[in-house]
Formats: sequence, C-alpha cells, structure tokens
Amino acid sequence: MSTMLIQPIKQEVIYPENDGKPMAENTKQYEWIVTIKENLDVLLPNAFVAADLFWYPVEGNSKIVQAPDILVAIERPKGHRGSYKQWLEGNIAPQVVFEILSPGNSGLEMLRKLEFYRQHGVREYYVYDPDTEGLLGYTRLGESLQVIENISGWVSLILGIRFEPSLEGLSIYFPDGRKFITFQELLNQAEAERKRAETERKRAETERERAETEHKRAETERERADTEHQRAEKLAAKLRELGIDPAEV
Repeated sequence: MSTMLIQPIKQEVIYPENDGKPMAENTKQYEWIVTIKENLDVLLPNAFVAADLFWYPVEGNSKIVQAPDILVAIERPKGHRGSYKQWLEGNIAPQVVFEILSPGNSGLEMLRKLEFYRQHGVREYYVYDPDTEGLLGYTRLGESLQVIENISGWVSLILGIRFEPSLEGLSIYFPDGRKFITFQELLNQAEAERKRAETERKRAETERERAETEHKRAETERERADTEHQRAEKLAAKLRELGIDPAEV
C-alpha cells in the first residue's frame, strides 16, 4: 500500500489597509501631519511620502505592522498604495519617520514604536508634541537609534531640512532656507487653485458657448444663402418658361 502525502493548503495572508481609527485624534495633530507630509512631498520628487499608511516590513506576517504619522521612502516612486509592503518596494525600508503626539499616546506605546523603527531599519525618527512644542529626534548609529542631543538647528542628514523648535512652536526649513508652508497657507493655495480651475472652466464654457453661437450663426447664413439660391433658380426657371434668357435680364 502506498502512502500519499497531503500537502497543506497555503492560506493567503491578508494585509489590512486600515484599522478603522482616524488619522489624527485632534485638529492640531492633523494639521501638523498634513503640513509636514505635503512640504516633504514637494521637497522630494524622487521619494514616496505618505501619512498614516500601514507599513509591513516582513512578507507573510501581517501582525508585524506600524503606521507612522509620516513616512519617507527615498528612491521609491510616488503613487497610490493601500499599504507599504516592503518586499514589493525593493525591500527598501522607510528611511525617515515622523510621529506627531496626541494626548492619547502613552509612553509605553512610543517606546514600542521606537523599538519597531530601530529593528526595521529606520535611519531618522522624529517625535513632535504640538501641545508642549517639544521635539525629539533619533538618528541611526549601527544597530541603534541614538537621541539627537541638540535638536535645535539640527539638519537632517537624509532630508537636508532644518528644525528650529521654540516656545512659539516648531519651524522647519527647506535646504534653501525657505520655511515650510503652514497648514493655513496650504489651504489658501488649494483654494486659490480651486478658484483658478473654476475660472478656467468658466472661460472654457464661455468659449464653447461662443463657438456654438458662431456655428449656429454660420448655419443660419448657409441656410439663408441656400434659400436665396433656390429662389433665384425658381425665378430663372420662370423666365425661361416665358422665353426670356435670365442672363440677359
């Protein structure tokens, strides 16, 4: 009697794309997430920048996951993703992550995030508390993430941006010295773009209506000319019936 070996059916691993929780717990946290994400997106044309996106570093294990408030993956193309599956991204881990604290973040939770980012290859990690204006930074040294002792005036080794925390709030500067655009300025830009697009739409609509009117006018002129031509032909036919050559009239 032969023995058949039954191979177990390999179940497909499901990688959830959200946990049902909002991106931010309050408007202040949300504004900072959007501000940093959008400015970095402009700064880094050859990088994937995302907010509140699930990052799966290990293929086949959906339980190993983290969703940084902002992640930056250099040399990864921009575009839409449901999650950041590292094995589909050239096995490139996000080099820089940001966390914007909210009252709901516990100390233990932040320690777990620090360990996750250390273990999975993050090179720079920044934590900002918009309520206290406190900024904490870490940079990779070997296998560990070391605290940046003097964060004031610190220039990111990867991004080239400069951090200037103060009691009045955090200021971040582009490598060329320009200050990051604020959340309100981003809103103003979006509104200006919306108005420009609306003006352009109305202009195109007016142009379309003008062209349509011109087409109708030309069509009316053509019909009038056809009517005149037909009338002239009928008149010429009548003259011929009377024995008169229309060309001599």
